[in-house]
Amino acid sequence: MAAKPLKKGATYADLYDVPDNFVAEMLDGDLYASPQPAIRHAHAASVLGGQLMEPFHSGRNGPGGWVILDEPELHFGIDVLVPDLAGWRRERMPEAPDEAYITLAPDWVCEVLSPSTETLDRGKKLRTYARENVAHVWLVDPLRETLEVLSLESGTCAVLAEYEGRAGVRATPFDAIELELGALWIKRG
Repeated sequence: MAAKPLKKGATYADLYDVPDNFVAEMLDGDLYASPQPAIRHAHAASVLGGQLMEPFHSGRNGPGGWVILDEPELHFGIDVLVPDLAGWRRERMPEAPDEAYITLAPDWVCEVLSPSTETLDRGKKLRTYARENVAHVWLVDPLRETLEVLSLESGTCAVLAEYEGRAGVRATPFDAIELELGALWIKRG
């Protein structure tokens, strides 16, 4: 399903008109509103964030060195994006700022795909992340039970690795630990 803008030529003020039960983003001056994620989507994002938080954000049982946030609002010029997860190396952003949004591009983002957001996530958002030099992008698909690991190469996000199923994986840039991929998926039936 192709994402269609709610309004073309939008401004930041237009974000306030979007109902609270939607996630509002602006790309190339167009306003997009996506429904709050389904439980399967929220579960995958929450579990992944939990697996990364202790070893990378807090430095317990892992190398530390990262600030990891859930659904931060990112401002890149006229673009306003809200990835499911984002991470900054502490040498670039020592602490999370006390602001409503962040203008410093993350080093890593994760988008959890859903049928209503996949086209936007794989299209305009991915191109924006590449333009802003986000080094690593993960695309998690809880319906297909897959993780795509993309890396910035020559100005575009290229697939570095693809994982599926329930195995443990070591995925760049968090390959210092093994992530339990199967924990992201809600068991069916």
